[in-house]
Amino acid sequence: MSTKPRALFLDRDGVINIDHGYVCRPDEFEFVEGIFDLCRTAAERGYLLFVVTNQAGIGRGYYTEQQFHDVSAWMCGQFLAQGAKIERIYFCPFHPEHGLGEYRRESAFRKPGPGMILQAAREYGLDLARSCLVGDKDTDIQAGLAAGVGFNVLYRPPGAEKQPSLPAGAVVVGSLGEAEQYFIQVARQ
Repeated sequence: MSTKPRALFLDRDGVINIDHGYVCRPDEFEFVEGIFDLCRTAAERGYLLFVVTNQAGIGRGYYTEQQFHDVSAWMCGQFLAQGAKIERIYFCPFHPEHGLGEYRRESAFRKPGPGMILQAAREYGLDLARSCLVGDKDTDIQAGLAAGVGFNVLYRPPGAEKQPSLPAGAVVVGSLGEAEQYFIQVARQ
């Protein structure tokens, strides 16, 4: 068995916070029920926590990178207060069609590309095959699979817009409580 650290990768909008569209301030932030329990469970089992998030709102000019960093620092403080430290947030501000200026371009870091996950693996020496990703879109799962993440969870709460297909190799859950139970099983492996 590998001695490399395992990770729990989380998408932000739709998994950590309810996706109200381009959230960039603490007063817009509404945590998804169960996110702190899931992250505490992961931390207690020795997993490192990472956020991997597309942030096209920066590229579109809706908010600045500094505003994103400010809300991220606030968010990390909320997690720390709940007993779950986020190691690092990886974000991609680029969009190939709607980005403005330098932000209008293709990027391997934009999900479904695996760039953010692979960078985390390099920087932290992670065992991706024994790591887990929780996302709310097919592109999140595609990024996890492309990077070699062993356990990929598609969070699809009741009433969520259905995606046309489910990528092979993913488990679907209707709540983060279900994700936590799945994660407990995975952590034993």
